[in-house]
Amino acid sequence: MTKITPQPGILDIAPYVGGASQVAGRTDAVKLSSNENPFGPSEAAIEAFRRAGFDLHRYPPTDHAALRGAIADAHGLDAARIICGVGSDEILHLLCQAYAGPGDEVIHTEHGFAIYRIGALAAGATPVEVAENERTTDVDAILAACGPATRLVFIANPNNPTGTMIGAEEVQRLADGIPDTALLVLDGAYAEYVEGFDGGAALVDQRDNVVMTRTFSKIYGLGGLRVGWGYGPAHVIDVLNRIRGPFNLSGPALAAAEAAVKDQAWVAKCRADNRRLRAWLIDVLEGHGVPCDPSEANFILARFTDADEAEACNAYLLSQGLIVRSVAGYNLPACLRITIGDEASCRRVAHAIGQFKEGAR
Repeated sequence: MTKITPQPGILDIAPYVGGASQVAGRTDAVKLSSNENPFGPSEAAIEAFRRAGFDLHRYPPTDHAALRGAIADAHGLDAARIICGVGSDEILHLLCQAYAGPGDEVIHTEHGFAIYRIGALAAGATPVEVAENERTTDVDAILAACGPATRLVFIANPNNPTGTMIGAEEVQRLADGIPDTALLVLDGAYAEYVEGFDGGAALVDQRDNVVMTRTFSKIYGLGGLRVGWGYGPAHVIDVLNRIRGPFNLSGPALAAAEAAVKDQAWVAKCRADNRRLRAWLIDVLEGHGVPCDPSEANFILARFTDADEAEACNAYLLSQGLIVRSVAGYNLPACLRITIGDEASCRRVAHAIGQFKEGAR
């Protein structure tokens, strides 16, 4: 038996599994499992990516200055306190690597994004799961779970996979109440889908214990390029840059993301289309007897009678070439997460769920 072993905690990690993208025997499958923008990236981002192809022999810049500047201009932030990563996932991992280790605790909510637990275990820390209140972040429960060993508190706002969010006053109360030795991490992967929402940037500017992460994978339609960013106090960004890989983002990814963030008209259009189609889909599904929580993201959480019904509906949708996301692994066995696709996709999935419910009667 080998004596070569990984660090404690790593073998406790269940590898992350992305949303399925194919259905055997179907050529017309519709993928609604990964919260991708069905309209794709803006033309400006595509053109920037195309032009960057002529410089594939060049190393990318290590300081990401142009992209950080474009992000700062778009959101009114301090470019010096922005860090860019391989999706926001990398920044979440860097935070765990830098601030948590053996004997430390990392708090996340019971339906929170899987990477929080994975990042904590990879760093040798102990993940602490806290109950939510009707699938919504419960600030009191988080504060009650905090203790001397707490180093990081992760919340997604809006949350994935529930789509629910808490208001600025509750986030402020959470930042006020966590231990002095802990960082509050606001995962804003879906922040752009909320009209007028800054993802917590103003709170970051007011405090030294709050970090915000964002991504280009969702509303910007650049999931295939893996670009994310974070905004935090100078002391945190300095630490993360010390352990970040110097060439973590490719030249084409940097160019496309810079062009994407400058095209806020495309963002506004995608947000409006998502809001309209999301409201329509929620209304139709509720008419079929499938309630959904109010969602502020680009997906809905469809709730079924029990786990058996959710599993049966998922199987029926697959038979119709519709790929949604089972969220039993997020402690939601009676639910399915459905990405808001284009209008044709939304109509197709709504019709199929209606057929399923009719057949189940």
